[in-house]
Amino acid sequence: MRTTLNLDEQLIRELMDVTAATTKTDAIHQAAAELIRKKKLERLKSLSGTLHLDLDWNKLEQAEIRRQASLKRRRHGHR
Repeated sequence: MRTTLNLDEQLIRELMDVTAATTKTDAIHQAAAELIRKKKLERLKSLSGTLHLDLDWNKLEQAEIRRQASLKRRRHGHR
């Protein structure tokens, strides 16, 4: 998609230097992707301590082992 932007030339040169981008477009893409990644991480970190999962991992593991064994028996013609 073509877009016309007024950008600070010095800022773009510095961005190209730190990203090792060979084109302005590549530098902008890298910067946008990194900003999006950082914002998503910030949102994820903000959830820390807000969710409480009351799960018994041992029971879940045993149930999964039984389910896998059952599937294996079915594949071999046993019920």
